[in-house]
Amino acid sequence: MTSKSPAKIQKRIQRIKAELSAIDAMRPGSLTRQYKDPKNKRGAYYQLSYTRERKSRTEYVPRPCLPEVRREIRHYKRFKILTDEWVDLSIEQSRGKMKQRARRP
Repeated sequence: MTSKSPAKIQKRIQRIKAELSAIDAMRPGSLTRQYKDPKNKRGAYYQLSYTRERKSRTEYVPRPCLPEVRREIRHYKRFKILTDEWVDLSIEQSRGKMKQRARRP
């Protein structure tokens, strides 16, 4: 972590909150193409695999739903990146506050 000013940290946190509020439907997972006949690559279908609440899940995704599911996966990845950054900034912000309080008599 870099040492940023408290004002810059707070400003970035506010931007993250705004970006998070703009995120629409989301879901975790990875989308893969599978084949009913893998040897000859025939009978392609898509499946979504993810882990939620310590349980692994796999779901069939109909072809017409692919664009929407892909968008939801992108939204979830963006959500994870933003929340991870928010946590890092909050830790840095908390450390800065503790240092300031420790300096006071």
